[in-house]
Amino acid sequence: MFLKQAEKFFKPGQLLLIIGILAIAINLRPALASVGPLIEDIRMATGLSNFMLGLLTTLPLLCFGVISILSPLFTRRFGIGGTLLGAMLVLTAGIGIRSMDWIPALYIGTLMLGMAIALGNVLLPSLTKRNFSQKSGLVTSLYSAMMAVGAALGAGISVPLAHDFSLGWRGSLSVWGLLSLLALFIWLPQYFRLRKSVTKRRFIAAMKHMGQSLKAWEVALFMGLQSLTFYVILAWLPAILLSRDYDPEFSGWMLSLSQAMGIFGSLLVPYLAGKTRDQRLIIVILITVESIGMIGLLFPNLGPVAIWVSLIGMVLGGTFGLALLLIVLRSRDTEQATELSGMAQSIGYTVAAIGPVLFGSLFDLSGDWSVPLIMLLVVGFLKLLVGLDAGKPGKV
Repeated sequence: MFLKQAEKFFKPGQLLLIIGILAIAINLRPALASVGPLIEDIRMATGLSNFMLGLLTTLPLLCFGVISILSPLFTRRFGIGGTLLGAMLVLTAGIGIRSMDWIPALYIGTLMLGMAIALGNVLLPSLTKRNFSQKSGLVTSLYSAMMAVGAALGAGISVPLAHDFSLGWRGSLSVWGLLSLLALFIWLPQYFRLRKSVTKRRFIAAMKHMGQSLKAWEVALFMGLQSLTFYVILAWLPAILLSRDYDPEFSGWMLSLSQAMGIFGSLLVPYLAGKTRDQRLIIVILITVESIGMIGLLFPNLGPVAIWVSLIGMVLGGTFGLALLLIVLRSRDTEQATELSGMAQSIGYTVAAIGPVLFGSLFDLSGDWSVPLIMLLVVGFLKLLVGLDAGKPGKV
């Protein structure tokens, strides 16, 4: 039934490519999202300090920042198809190494999977530009939603795998290697099918040109500010709710609710945004809804917390998908899409790595969650300013 419906939108060759893209997309979050729920199990088993445990989530973000900007070098040498095949191979190996009973392997594997995921993050928009420029909104909706599904799976079933199925934390983390191995085989035909693009620009010259483009910086900052808010909510929402006397189970369910609503946002927003040349009205609506959700968290007596968490989660999923779509819409060709994606995601994840630390520091200094939440309202205003220009029709 699904294939029959899909054939109405895509040709058979395109449909096989879509399946490959979705197989890669669902692997770009579980290896990261599965760590947080198991952090206490890892602490008890290894005796690692909070700083060392924090590196398990910080290292991949740092990898994203470094590898994203270098991704055009890989595609120039191996092509998009070959680079993504190598990324799935490195991801599978990294997940396996991370699960070994050896502390250094925990970090070596984390670095490897961080590098692999960074390449996947950057190259999916490039593939969309190259093969689905007329259906970029629909394709971006599909794979960004699949990334959200992967995040929800990683966060939701890691603890049951470790405890209920008696796999332990190492076994639970290693399960995701089976998913990436499956994606590798699903993607393999595309390695032979996708031809390498002819390189027109030198890497240094291309990056210098990209750095001189105001439009490129606007897209990059929009993605960066979106990522900052997402990772702050991911890291601190349970703590905010716990401070208001909600129990840990409820706080965890609210985080899950926000992630689940992000799937709907990821599906809906890029699809609608891809139908218009000008995305500014959509950005205004998204930031307005996000601000309403933040104000709801700031003043808890305004209504049930589930409403505000749902609004925030849906908007964060939508703005992430929209940021990926803007990379496609504002680039002139596949090569430029790779360069813009690399720049935007390098800046985005570098900014994102700062967000949770800054948010927590503001709480430490003020002793109250009001000041950090006001910070997110300010971030939303800045996101609106850069988004209004990023959403305006035009090319880098």
